[in-house]
Amino acid sequence: MLTEWLHAVPPLLVYVVVGLVVGVESMGIPLPGEVVLVAAALMASHHDGVSPLWVGVAASAGAIIGDSIGYALGKRFGARIFGWAGEKFPSHFSADKVGRAQALFQRYGAWAVFFGRFVALLRILSGPLAATMGMHYGKFLLANAAGGVAWAGGTTAAVYFVGEAAEHYLAEFSWVALLVVLLAVIGFSVRARLRRSRR
Repeated sequence: MLTEWLHAVPPLLVYVVVGLVVGVESMGIPLPGEVVLVAAALMASHHDGVSPLWVGVAASAGAIIGDSIGYALGKRFGARIFGWAGEKFPSHFSADKVGRAQALFQRYGAWAVFFGRFVALLRILSGPLAATMGMHYGKFLLANAAGGVAWAGGTTAAVYFVGEAAEHYLAEFSWVALLVVLLAVIGFSVRARLRRSRR
């Protein structure tokens, strides 16, 4: 039953959802982009039609486009965007968290954009912060694209190969065991994300 359901999901839908969720998160709206990417990469290891390459491409495109939109919003609305975000999402955009992110950007510049892709808070704030702090868009785009491809490609490849190994190891336990593995990975990702948010 689960096997039939998984294989009934159109691959294009998987790619679109990954690209949209990662893109909207990168614009500055706190969505579970990393969780969706992990789930799609695991699905690719068990679904003949879903390609890990295209999952990575969709996530990379979402990251680059979303961050660029976030940069444009930061350029146009400046600090007001953080005031609005602080009211709507106080746990993600408190003055303390935004201040720490700004300090990192001031100190490390483009490197903060690149490595920020791997940190939940910086992944959300990267575009608007870079713009409000006056980083040139060309410099931002280069660091953003490199970070987006490294994050999306690396995460997809790592999770895909873990999923392949899990499928081989758990073959006799059927898809139910694989579903448990998928839920466990997602649970650990959400837990780690919540811990980073509290910090």
